[in-house]
Amino acid sequence: MTTSHAVTRLAERPSTTFHGTVPTFAGRPAEERGAGRDAVRLLVARPSGIEHHAFGDIADQLDPGDALVVNTSATVAGEIDADLWRPGGPEVQAPAREVVLHVASPLGEDEWVVELRTAPDAARAVLDATEGDRVRADGFALTLLGAYPHHGSPTATGNRLWRARAEGDVRGVLDRAGRPIAYGYLERPWPLSTYQTVFSTVPGSAEMASAGRPFTPDLALRLVAHGVHLAPVVLHTGLSSQEAGEPPQPERFEVPASTAELLNHVTRARGRVVAVGTTATRAVESAVIDGRVVPASGWTERVITPSDPPAVVGGLVTGWHDDGASHLLLVEAVAGARLAQRAYDAALREGYAWHEFGDSALFLP
Repeated sequence: MTTSHAVTRLAERPSTTFHGTVPTFAGRPAEERGAGRDAVRLLVARPSGIEHHAFGDIADQLDPGDALVVNTSATVAGEIDADLWRPGGPEVQAPAREVVLHVASPLGEDEWVVELRTAPDAARAVLDATEGDRVRADGFALTLLGAYPHHGSPTATGNRLWRARAEGDVRGVLDRAGRPIAYGYLERPWPLSTYQTVFSTVPGSAEMASAGRPFTPDLALRLVAHGVHLAPVVLHTGLSSQEAGEPPQPERFEVPASTAELLNHVTRARGRVVAVGTTATRAVESAVIDGRVVPASGWTERVITPSDPPAVVGGLVTGWHDDGASHLLLVEAVAGARLAQRAYDAALREGYAWHEFGDSALFLP
């Protein structure tokens, strides 16, 4: 029997609109196009105007004494082909269907957050699975327990994210035979190394913290030489394929004491705290008490919106987000709705590329 779950929606909706324009999707990384990672385009949005640069010029857009908050989480393999079995019948029968299994955060011993997507290219979520269904990959099996975290998918037809109980070594199998989580807009599968950033040191993200991807070792050195502080945090991403109006999932994070001290120093000195990505923003703002950053770790459910804006982060390096996505609310919370709309209008007009291998924006409100 299918369990019915009420759909949790964000109370706020982004005001930024695409005016019916369909964005360009980047189907391959910059280096496969014959360019360096830092050769992607960078739109710089300030109240004084919009400028267009190469990402490698970002050091020139920041001031000595500013801090860039970077996410050091590394991407792990989280996708594998599997079969979805209906309950109640012997497993010697034909499976219900082939699916692409996306495995996100571990929830404790033998429990995981998972998503089922259509085979072979993971283009759409599978929404008609039920509690008790079995998902079998080569080396482990999962039983679907219930919706995650406490709500259903954004449609009335079923759940998108599930808690699942595992039999077998899920992480070991994925490390040996899995691949990076990917979606149908990519030209072909890319290796796991393509989904790491120069800051990636702590394995744990289901999907790449992609705002950091255009940074290179040389660019990081130039930033430091320019007097820009690099402040590391960790936020292990869940599944980033939120539908319009669907809130971000709970995610694991850590803000170390050294980073908290540095960001408080920058704030006192009236420097800017610029987060590299929505993940870094969420981590920092999950560690703020009375306007100060404190050492913190654990799970965060912090959702940053214009009505609940950031207290410390005052600038943002980010990719481009889909129409209606919750990430757009975070952009508007940092940049302001008017500047966000001007930036998106310019990006759509100038053909900036969307998604993890696409172009970037720097918001300095």
